[in-house]
Amino acid sequence: MRIGVIGAGAWGTTMAVHLARKGHKVVLWTRHAARAERMQEVRENEKYLPSIRFPETLEVTTGEVGGCEILAGAVPTQYMRGVFARLKDRLPLAPFLSLAKGIEIETGALPTQIYHQEVGADRPTAVLTGPCIGREVAAGLPTAVVIAGDEADMLQEAFRSDRFRVYTSTDRVGAELSAALKNVLAIAAGIVDGMQLGDNIKAALLTRGIVELARLGVALGADARTFTGLAGFGDLFTTCVSPHSRNRSVGERIGRGEKLDAILESMDSEVEGVPTTRAVLTLAGAMGVEMPITAALADILFRDVPIEEALGSLMRRDARPE
Repeated sequence: MRIGVIGAGAWGTTMAVHLARKGHKVVLWTRHAARAERMQEVRENEKYLPSIRFPETLEVTTGEVGGCEILAGAVPTQYMRGVFARLKDRLPLAPFLSLAKGIEIETGALPTQIYHQEVGADRPTAVLTGPCIGREVAAGLPTAVVIAGDEADMLQEAFRSDRFRVYTSTDRVGAELSAALKNVLAIAAGIVDGMQLGDNIKAALLTRGIVELARLGVALGADARTFTGLAGFGDLFTTCVSPHSRNRSVGERIGRGEKLDAILESMDSEVEGVPTTRAVLTLAGAMGVEMPITAALADILFRDVPIEEALGSLMRRDARPE
């Protein structure tokens, strides 16, 4: 098959390499001409995925992705609308698989919703998510994910391998919400690590975080079971414990006393959990859903509330049954 991957960051490049290793003809699209030329020349993404060689069937371009039978999108959520608004007249009529994880701040839209709005509501869309740290996938370590949405069976066949197991689901909304919210909770988990508050409270954070995630998801029409599967708990667990998780690492640095602005300036990749925290609270407010952990994190990130004060407000909440 000929597959186009839009977005040449770490995750987009990882998926392009994975698909090319399977024997697909892969077009990896980036808007940066100099970067595309360099990657074509040295046959690797030195900035985002160093030392991982490109298979011969992987082409990097800033041009056309016509003729592709599948499109995958790995553009960070907050930039998706602008990118696909520019590309929409150049995209083939092919199923679109979102690799992005986030919620648009201004609209509360999920990645596949943005694609529908900008490219066409009639386009088949799905999302790939689950516990999938990019460098582990690129290194060929065993991974299991879920593809949720339209054409899931066909996409499963295109992406699965002996080292990359793919399940299917019809719950696209639940899978996309899980992918977005786990980044928020990963920042909170990193703060716990940075402050050395112990494993007890981190376990409680993950457990109650899943409750918050499911509460919002069900209000938006998702299946509650999604949040205990690979898209929900699986991705949350990996993102909250892996040393390779950008969101967890940001939280850890905050827990050690660094300021958010300085941390973000020092990083060369998008940290989706930061803008998603704002977007989630806006969405939860519109739906009348209570999300105390997310609200406490927003106080820390955006209102300079001391961590001890925000944590204390959570611990002193009214007693209730679990």
